[in-house]
Amino acid sequence: RAASTMMCRRSSSRSGSSRWAARQRAVGRRWLSSRRTIGILAHVDAGKTTTTEQVLFASGRRTRAGRVDTGSTATDYLAAERERGITIQSAAVHLSWRETEIALIDTPGHVDFGHEVDRALAVLDGVVVVVD
Repeated sequence: RAASTMMCRRSSSRSGSSRWAARQRAVGRRWLSSRRTIGILAHVDAGKTTTTEQVLFASGRRTRAGRVDTGSTATDYLAAERERGITIQSAAVHLSWRETEIALIDTPGHVDFGHEVDRALAVLDGVVVVVD
């Protein structure tokens, strides 16, 4: 009798765990559907970092848009980037737009740093191409 009771408990806990797993999968799908990874691509000096700053400002993530010429941008954090006014290393910033969480990736435009762009392309859901 004890064995049959244990089997009933096990089977009920399995169905409970499968309901829990189904709920977790549904939550995971909703979570993924409300997240996007967007990259900004263009040639050198086209305004990718400036566009990133304006998007951060428009979303309310920053109270002021940073400027490349003053070195006050959110994504150019290396000393060489601030000195030269170019993006050397891809950088991700996070923002909310309506019901969607966005990871915005500012990529370099100079051909010498193309490997950074290649790395970013592997994880992107979409891109913004800046044409100058």
